[in-house]
Amino acid sequence: MGRIARVRDGCFWHDVLMFIVTTNDMPGYRITQVLGEVMGLTVRSTDFGQSFTAGFRSLGGGEIPEYTQVMYESRQVVMGRMWAEAQQRGANAIVAMRFDTGSIGNFSEVCGYGTAVVVEALAAASAPPASAPPASAPPASAPPASPQAPPPAV
Repeated sequence: MGRIARVRDGCFWHDVLMFIVTTNDMPGYRITQVLGEVMGLTVRSTDFGQSFTAGFRSLGGGEIPEYTQVMYESRQVVMGRMWAEAQQRGANAIVAMRFDTGSIGNFSEVCGYGTAVVVEALAAASAPPASAPPASAPPASAPPASPQAPPPAV
């Protein structure tokens, strides 16, 4: 659910956690600030070798690993760019994240976008008082359960 990245701040590196979800909210968290839309965009092409090999693979049908790799890498790039923009705005989460793809001539375009927000964890549900027995325990006045005795002889 969360994505951790190493961010350099002057001479120091920090691990920064960013929640990125496709839902409009996050169970267990409350949105305290909306910082606006963030996005990442890339336009990619395959190199000559990949295109040549993919052209032959397309004759036989099925998955074309060269293009799958380009699309997978593109999604990772746009997620990183969107994450960086949200982090620059001071967000610790992105909600309603979506991908959009298209083509421009022989190139593929991948866009990732969402809403940068600041979230905080909700207070944990209060635990029962320490003096109250657990729900499965017998009352204090009841005798302890004993193994089942055989029926009386007749």
